[in-house]
Amino acid sequence: MPDVYVEIATAEPGVLERLVNVLELRAADPRQKAMRDAYLSWLNVPDGAHVLEVGCGTGAVARDLARRPNVRDVIGLDPSPVFLRKARELAAAIPNLWFEQGDARALPYENGAFDAVVFHTCLCHVPNSEKALHEALRVLRPGGELAVFDGDYATTTFATGDHDPLQSCADAAVAALVHDRWFVRRLPSLVKSAGFAVERFDSHGYVQTDAPDYMLTLVDRGADMLAASKQLDSNLADGLKKEARQRAANGQFFGFIAFASLIARKPA
Repeated sequence: MPDVYVEIATAEPGVLERLVNVLELRAADPRQKAMRDAYLSWLNVPDGAHVLEVGCGTGAVARDLARRPNVRDVIGLDPSPVFLRKARELAAAIPNLWFEQGDARALPYENGAFDAVVFHTCLCHVPNSEKALHEALRVLRPGGELAVFDGDYATTTFATGDHDPLQSCADAAVAALVHDRWFVRRLPSLVKSAGFAVERFDSHGYVQTDAPDYMLTLVDRGADMLAASKQLDSNLADGLKKEARQRAANGQFFGFIAFASLIARKPA
């Protein structure tokens, strides 16, 4: 199945409602927050910075950015009107943050308009992501900074041994939710080809064992995809979901994804 985020602007309401909940659940996870805080702290922007987050979803990262002391204002851009409606609702009390609809590959902004551009778990969903990186370069001022954070989704696993049936859920979820699971491994070369100077490239491990709320959503989505594609019948798919929850209850669940962050600068 193709990545649902590729066609997010026209996705069915039920799919969008589920994704809204998943995005906010993931954003609230303390380990996810720690990764965000780490890579955003490596951005070196001037006081009064004007920041763009591309592919903002429900706006969790944009809200973090707007609260940073040296940031004057933030625009969150996303192609989904449903995501943007939720983002505006959640950010109603943040006066220096607003949201607009648009495509990462054709940013509706003037050259040199921003001090920083952020892509958070966005570019792996964008076909021809090179266009998005070139657009980021265009809308940054000379010396402006780029931050990219994305999953190395080829590492996604629930397996605790060889031939673990839960791994099929991980593989199906990635196939259905990520356009390019290898994207982050090419990221430094793509950023350099777009004209940026890479300043740092770091890895971040994300694991859930106890109370694996977010990882269980991936198990569920993977099992549903297996059933929808007729690789499993619905009873077997339900059995995988139950097995994951039984492991969680017994302290035997393991879910892992490696992430990576990159900070780069537009030449002055």
